[in-house]
Amino acid sequence: MATTAEWVAGARPRTLPAAAAPVAIGTGAAAQVDAFAWLPAVLALGVALALQIGVNYANDYSDGVRGTDLDRVGPLRLTASGTARPGQVKAAAFGAFGLAGVLGLALCAVSGHWWLIAVGAVSMLAGWYYTGGKRPYGYAGLGEVGVFVFFGLVATLGTTYTQADRITWPALLGAVGVGLIACALLMVNNIRDIPTDVVAGKRTLAVRLGDHRARRVYALWIVVPVLLALACAAWKPWAFLVTVLLLPAVLLVIPVIAGARGRALVPVLAGTGMFELAYGVLLGLGLAL
Repeated sequence: MATTAEWVAGARPRTLPAAAAPVAIGTGAAAQVDAFAWLPAVLALGVALALQIGVNYANDYSDGVRGTDLDRVGPLRLTASGTARPGQVKAAAFGAFGLAGVLGLALCAVSGHWWLIAVGAVSMLAGWYYTGGKRPYGYAGLGEVGVFVFFGLVATLGTTYTQADRITWPALLGAVGVGLIACALLMVNNIRDIPTDVVAGKRTLAVRLGDHRARRVYALWIVVPVLLALACAAWKPWAFLVTVLLLPAVLLVIPVIAGARGRALVPVLAGTGMFELAYGVLLGLGLAL
């Protein structure tokens, strides 16, 4: 039986900034037009975190039963390691998705935008079929598309919309920026796993691009969001707070461009997650001030 600590590790806490950052930006964008509302913000954060955990458990289950995770570098995988039975991990994924659904219904009730139920349903389906089903889109190199759409555009703009009842340009720029960083987080993870993914037949975007080009795309996805955040200063000069991330961006890019592999990329993966969280907090704060 898996311990509590192992279940927590299986939820991949280092990926949770990818859920919190877009909510921070979306809330900041709502505050920028004097429409901040704490209850929708908290509910949006709960939905995003529950969805992220659900996706993580779903990936653990699907990759585990396919054998993709049998030989890999990185954090514990419950299914592949035999720490938990596949059915338990699948149930944990559905449980997290169910919690996201309940919180999403509450968010719709509070905001009055019931049509967002459809968006939430599509988000959960996208989370499951990333590595689940007969033809998972994550195995076809489309994982970054899903991440950009749902953990960039949908999470950020949905947060703003449920508070302000409209979408603003800073919200859109922030959504694109945080979506690209979320893609960078997935990219560096997949760069690390290229050798095992090739053997397993998992054709991620990193595999399709090849090691050399994938590393340069990662660098681009780290730098461009900072520029997009600076563009938000046209509406709120405090968006220049994001300039403090220029040095961390360089420090993240250097080892990737230099060719770090295997376990040497694990700190970059963790650093990218913290970079995304800092980006969300600083841009959200800059827009709110």
